[in-house]
Amino acid sequence: MAMTDMTMMYLVHDALRRDVAQVARLSAGTGVEPRRRLAAAAGWQLFSRFLHVHHTAEDDVLWPMLQQALAGRPDDLAIVEALEAEHAMIDPVVAAIDRALADPAGSEDLGDLVDALATALHDHLRHEERAGLPLMAATLTDEQAATFAQANGRRIGDDAPRYFPWVLDGAREEDRALALGRVPEGIRRSYVGGWQDAYDALELWPA
Repeated sequence: MAMTDMTMMYLVHDALRRDVAQVARLSAGTGVEPRRRLAAAAGWQLFSRFLHVHHTAEDDVLWPMLQQALAGRPDDLAIVEALEAEHAMIDPVVAAIDRALADPAGSEDLGDLVDALATALHDHLRHEERAGLPLMAATLTDEQAATFAQANGRRIGDDAPRYFPWVLDGAREEDRALALGRVPEGIRRSYVGGWQDAYDALELWPA
């Protein structure tokens, strides 16, 4: 069986790494200013939204498909279970940061929370790329990969005009062309015809 292409997964990972670096930059320092900067950043809203989309699509659709396909292969199943468990460590930290940003009293240390998020996210992405993505590429059929992509698309929903420019922000030209070549023509035209310009106009990460 031919290997399933994982380009979009790598692009999402790159976008998450790109944004968590900005989150760390804005949250550096003490007092209320880091909290104010991050709370006002449109980039934080996109990052947390699309991280949630990515994780829930994996939790609800991708992991169960892999677990079924890998039945009787305990070592490979252990990889999937470990990746799923790592989501359960990351997602509560994002929720805690949102609470911290909404708390004018600043009862939670934003810097510590962001450090925890960056560490857990980097470790998870590295683990998924080292062990998970090769396993997915070798295991998923084209039909299963399409099912996962459709599940991801349903979760993106009306946020598609921001999602596609977000995930392709900073991508290599060949990867951008490959990704756009695999989406419906209407999405491709919309990306070129206005979505990218609207995304570029956002003040994602204040200086």
